[in-house]
Amino acid sequence: MPERVETTNPEGVDYGWVMQVTFVATIVVGAPIVALLSTNVDLATWPDRAEFAIRVGAPIWFCTALVVFAYAKRNLR
Repeated sequence: MPERVETTNPEGVDYGWVMQVTFVATIVVGAPIVALLSTNVDLATWPDRAEFAIRVGAPIWFCTALVVFAYAKRNLR
């Protein structure tokens, strides 16, 4: 009987899990950080707001991804 498409047996790190957890963790942890940091900045226009969100949110996303990957590599085998 063929294996179902949804079933996987990853060897090593499950990158799908890492991407999903990174997405959720970045929203849960990163969004409040971006909102808090935005209180000290003049964001008069939508382009200013978008640029700020990208400038501050990208490093938060990157750091979150590194932490989640390290966790997965160390603890999920």
